Amino acid sequence: MDMQVWNPFQEFENLLDRYSKSGGLSKRLDTDVSFADWSPSVDIEEEDDKYLIKVDLPGVDKKDIEVKLEGGMLSIRGTKHTEKETGKGTKRHRTERFHGTFARSFTLPEAVKADKVDATYKDGVLTLRIPKAEEAKPKAIDIKVG
Repeated sequence: MDMQVWNPFQEFENLLDRYSKSGGLSKRLDTDVSFADWSPSVDIEEEDDKYLIKVDLPGVDKKDIEVKLEGGMLSIRGTKHTEKETGKGTKRHRTERFHGTFARSFTLPEAVKADKVDATYKDGVLTLRIPKAEEAKPKAIDIKVG
């Protein structure tokens, strides 16, 4: 018999994740009165000279995505429209893919070059490159032998 360590916090996170994906939770953003219908998956990486943020937005048109950076807050919002039924007599039996409004917000470190943010959108993935300011980059320190 294999023993497994029970992690109540992870179990609670899994429960909340399933609940929010089923539409049981609406996520409120900042002080905006609008609510998001779903929340896209995001990967955040840090390199020596920049932060890299990748957002999965399959099926979302580029014109329906808005990215803002103000007051140290990065906001990604938009809409994924529902596909229309194509043929007469066609019935939709199940819809599991998310649609509607989406939003994610992140607080960025102060030491970034906000005016140099680069955004690209390819194959349903929004990629943001946020360069670090010079003071935030790691610096090597030479050790002197005495």
